[in-house]
Amino acid sequence: MKQLNLHQNHLDLGAKMGAFAGFDMPLSYQGVKAEHLCVRKHVGVFDVSHMGEFIVSGNTALALLQHTTSNNVDLLDVGDAQYAYMPNTTGGVVDDLLIYRMGEKSYMLVVNASNLEKDWNWLTEQNKAFGATLENKSDAYALLAVQGPKAHALMKQLTPIDTGTQKSFSIVETTVPGAAHVFVATTGYTGAGGVELYIPIAQVKQVWEMLLKKGASFGIQPIGLAARDTLRLEMGYCLYGHELTDTTSPIAARLAWCTHFEKSFVGDAHIKRDKAEGTVHSRVGFTMIDRGIPRQGYGLVTENGTPIGEVTSGTSSPSLNLGIGMGYVARKYAKAGTEIYVRIREKNIKACISRLPFIS
Repeated sequence: MKQLNLHQNHLDLGAKMGAFAGFDMPLSYQGVKAEHLCVRKHVGVFDVSHMGEFIVSGNTALALLQHTTSNNVDLLDVGDAQYAYMPNTTGGVVDDLLIYRMGEKSYMLVVNASNLEKDWNWLTEQNKAFGATLENKSDAYALLAVQGPKAHALMKQLTPIDTGTQKSFSIVETTVPGAAHVFVATTGYTGAGGVELYIPIAQVKQVWEMLLKKGASFGIQPIGLAARDTLRLEMGYCLYGHELTDTTSPIAARLAWCTHFEKSFVGDAHIKRDKAEGTVHSRVGFTMIDRGIPRQGYGLVTENGTPIGEVTSGTSSPSLNLGIGMGYVARKYAKAGTEIYVRIREKNIKACISRLPFIS
């Protein structure tokens, strides 16, 4: 199992560690609810250096990315970012990712750690027809996410740029104490605002320690993967391996918004057909009416027990103090306000289809 460069730092902070995507990762420090609410109300810092970074460059870089990703990469100016997914040839999802345009002919892809090898092999195979330059920089950069309503105020003390006025979904190169240069992106996975810092691996310890020191007056806490999951779930964000898989229809997953239907791309015939004809199931959010916490794999049923779908993610929401979840249900049950039931320990527990995100 791989260790993060900050492994000892996490142990020193009392982190509960656990395996994730081949890494020994900090799951929590002070407890999931406390960390979750810290990010919602103040600011937290996550070590998510397990994520993968690929550089795609050269004259054919844009053509490769237009072919292999769902969104319209041609819309990106230098410094812009976009969310997309990589479809496979059968209309499923290889992975979801962020695409940053770093230069005129250079792009950085940020992919899920659990799919890093699969994504690299997929892109390499697709690139045989394009000849772009591919570089796996996953071991060259650490990634720290500084998230929460006070994140920009903290960053203003540390950088010569004002990230609070930086365009959403953009990336700029700057400096912070302890690092010669970092890339600061106005992206995140929490819905609480803030930035993500791409830092040369040799300098991440200095930056981590500096963030905790300078952030003390803002109420900063280190945040683990468990709270990252509850934060993203409250926002209705997909997680690969839960809402997205190799067999998931992006249309059923409600990702038509990041699909450019006017271009040709891998698997586009399947995805365009699903858009035109609709899918059997649809991704939904739901809140528990009766007491209970939904978990991945639990069945979703009607009042009389007829199966209509399955839970893909679930938790007890620290912000709402009730059970919430996402899953796929037959389309006739996907309308907000529809009562459904979650099969928990051989009992049918009442829930209600909700609009996403769960919090505003």
